[in-house]
Amino acid sequence: MTRRRAPRPAASALRAALDRAAPKTRLAAVQAVWPSAVGERVAAMAEPASEHEGVVVINCSDSVWAQELDLMQRQLLERLRDRLGEQTPDSLRFRVEDGRA
Repeated sequence: MTRRRAPRPAASALRAALDRAAPKTRLAAVQAVWPSAVGERVAAMAEPASEHEGVVVINCSDSVWAQELDLMQRQLLERLRDRLGEQTPDSLRFRVEDGRA
């Protein structure tokens, strides 16, 4: 008689599938840790949008957020470095999100 295994929680299977399917780019890495690195309030107003040659562009909801986050860039990069290590961007560029589609 064989023993039946208990069912695995779906959350762990989904997490593993997402990890395998997620792109392995610097931008994807930043996007994955952004809310925990900057906090939910900032993440609601600013999100990583693109990356080119080590610079990650962050779309901000307005110019006040863009300016404030630019002033905080050093602290934000330190928080990202704690979570990402070598995948940390060289710098961040903040711009006001263009609402046009």
